[in-house]
Amino acid sequence: MENFDYVIVGAGSAGCVLANRLSENPETSVLLLEAGGWDWNPLIQIPLGVGKLVRSRFHSWGYWTEPEPHLDNRKLYWPRGKVIGGSSSINSMVYIRGHAVDYDHWAQLGNRGWSYDDVLPYFRHAEDHAQRPEDAYHGRGGLLKVTRGTGSNPLYDAFVKGGVQAGLPHADDFNGQNQEGIGRYDFTIENGRRASSANCYLRPAIGRPNLTVRTRALTHRVLVAGARATGIEYYHEGETKTAGADQEVLLCGGSLNTPQILMLSGIGDPKSIQPHGIKMVQELPGVGQNLQDHLDTPLQYACTQPVTLHSLVRLDRAALAMAQAALFRTGPAATFPAEGGAFIKTRPELEAPDVQWHFLIGLAAKRVRIPLLWQLNRDPSDRDGFTVRMCQLRPESRGHLELASDDPSARIRIFANYVSTETDRRTLRDSLRIARDVVSQDAFAPFRGEELSPGPDVTSDTDLDAHIRRTAETIYHPVGTAKMGPDGDPMAVVDSQLRVKGIDGLRVVDASIMPTVVGGNTNAPVIMIAEKTADAILGRNSVGGQHWDAA
Repeated sequence: MENFDYVIVGAGSAGCVLANRLSENPETSVLLLEAGGWDWNPLIQIPLGVGKLVRSRFHSWGYWTEPEPHLDNRKLYWPRGKVIGGSSSINSMVYIRGHAVDYDHWAQLGNRGWSYDDVLPYFRHAEDHAQRPEDAYHGRGGLLKVTRGTGSNPLYDAFVKGGVQAGLPHADDFNGQNQEGIGRYDFTIENGRRASSANCYLRPAIGRPNLTVRTRALTHRVLVAGARATGIEYYHEGETKTAGADQEVLLCGGSLNTPQILMLSGIGDPKSIQPHGIKMVQELPGVGQNLQDHLDTPLQYACTQPVTLHSLVRLDRAALAMAQAALFRTGPAATFPAEGGAFIKTRPELEAPDVQWHFLIGLAAKRVRIPLLWQLNRDPSDRDGFTVRMCQLRPESRGHLELASDDPSARIRIFANYVSTETDRRTLRDSLRIARDVVSQDAFAPFRGEELSPGPDVTSDTDLDAHIRRTAETIYHPVGTAKMGPDGDPMAVVDSQLRVKGIDGLRVVDASIMPTVVGGNTNAPVIMIAEKTADAILGRNSVGGQHWDAA
């Protein structure tokens, strides 16, 4: 057995942050294990490469849900990063922190130290914004590179102006004082390149002799002696190995892999673990429960002018755009084509926006046309068009996970249980109607063609519900399956320091600790969680603060 001070499982958004921060001390040894490989694929670094990455069997775990009872029993595809950088290497790079009420709610649930005032300094500490000045909400000099959207497509201006004409407030900064409104997103992009956690956090630390990184290393289980985690068992280079952790084991596998590792280690609900012949170590019934995700449904229109991504849905043009982005960091492939965004309230009495929109200047064609053969592989989305994709930010529906077997390589079973409540269905219906109103405004007149999906005749609650059941997909924000909570919460898995209850030397640091999903994209919040936890591990009680006596 090799021994390290810290063993980190998962080199994703959180794992890369911890590897950097914990290895800053040259006397501290750190092992980082990643089940995927290195992020050498050039598509990872080019922002427009997202469409290929999320379906790549080389860079994504490629999960599927079980048949969803409220979505016509469809199985939904869930991409999760299986590569250095994790999902931050294959995501859409939208930089959103969530609303202040999300974190205040965490604190109100009994999680001390997680209010908005507590977490805002960590968002600022992590951030290095290329355009916004350093102020009460934004930081300069952090490791995470952030920039404003740079796309000049006229559809983005039409989207924002149309929203204002429809009565929505204009939002210049979704991460500032007021999230509500319609505007342009910020992105984790730097000079036409993806600013993943691998690029921003791991690469600056990779040369440190006290940091060891192993890829293609599949973790089997946490090793526990008595009531203390002592290390990890994992499979690497054709054999099963063990790595000891003198200080702590840190699980950063995400909302699917982390609870799976816990259950394989005998930590969780006996009803879920014992049928697979796994010895119980610690009873924690909340492991794999409390699953939440943002469900996304589309509103699509034809575009009357050739200003959309349709021009790139041809092999030669797509290759040229990719080459331009790779060589010069410019052109349409050097940005992500969904720079328009909105956070809206479907009911005026709400405290915070309950819906988020992503405005895409295309129809997400399923395949690229080959010149001279385009008629042979044409699909209905092979035309100029634009899409408003929308999700409910705080769903009431809750799902859960189940082990498929005691085999660590077997995919965990996902029961997302989407739109199981009337509130969830009503919110998406209302959002579709509000989005239609925005597109009907004069600002869209030069571009607005026919409504393609759900179609102008789909207006009743019944028909809109059928559209949602038929078309809705995940927008890749699963959280909550090892949730944080106080001692009085029987379903809590970790405490406010993210320590696994009943097991010393073991923490969970990823989106699975969120008691409730935040109102927005989840990458920036996970990086914040890791920055904050690094301070807790190192005995600092504030960003950049002095070490304090834990006794």
